[in-house]
Amino acid sequence: MAVLLAASLAGLTGLFIKHMSIPATSIAWVRTAVPTVLLGSIFLAQRRKIFREKVGPMLVASVLNVGRMYFFFVAFINTSIANATVMLFTWPVFVTILSALFLGERIRPKQVALLVVAMGGIVLIYAQDISFSGADFVGMSAALAAALFYSITVIIFKSAGNSYGRFETIFYQNLVGSLFFLPFFLTSSIVPTQLDWILTISHALFLGTLAFSFFFYGLQHMRASRTSTIAYVEIVVALSTGVLIMGEEPSPQMLFGGALILLSTFLLSRLGTDS
Repeated sequence: MAVLLAASLAGLTGLFIKHMSIPATSIAWVRTAVPTVLLGSIFLAQRRKIFREKVGPMLVASVLNVGRMYFFFVAFINTSIANATVMLFTWPVFVTILSALFLGERIRPKQVALLVVAMGGIVLIYAQDISFSGADFVGMSAALAAALFYSITVIIFKSAGNSYGRFETIFYQNLVGSLFFLPFFLTSSIVPTQLDWILTISHALFLGTLAFSFFFYGLQHMRASRTSTIAYVEIVVALSTGVLIMGEEPSPQMLFGGALILLSTFLLSRLGTDS
């Protein structure tokens, strides 16, 4: 239920970003600074020791989250909610590949077949925008990069989850980003409007803090593969939001390619759960 609620909240992300008028780096700073300051203040008041065992992997994940956060916002700014969401959900594919390369896990023939299907779906969606200078191409490429970074951080946070609570994990997730993106925010020529502040702070509180608290709670109590399976609710919410509220019309290539990606990644997750 926690992951289900987290995925439902996360599905509203595109609705927030599409109404913001500031650069991706400025959005990323507010998104990372609010959870860092909020949770850091609470930890200081509680006199909680944050920097303890396994702090190295947590900091590495925090650095990787800087890249994930930037590409995440670039994706939603440059392409449709549908395109960005579907491409972001290739992260279970990356988890499967990285597990084989770095953890020595064996990829079964069924998994290889599903990976091929997923890659075929990616190629089909990219065929919508052949030009390397198109906004959709930039957005979809950024979504793929965000998915890659996210897959790595999920593995790290899962391995270190027994040493840190969910709110501590959120603090680490955003710590480096709040420092890295600050200079970009201060030097940006685009000043946030009142609506930008409302949207970015609300996004950071409800999605960046609350939704991830539910997600990490579920991740601590379930296998990562099982968590990713339930998280597919985010796609339903995101696509519904794009079509019903933003008036987006997914192309036939996007629908078919997206179906291939979602089917293959869902079955990959199920294979991981059954193994």
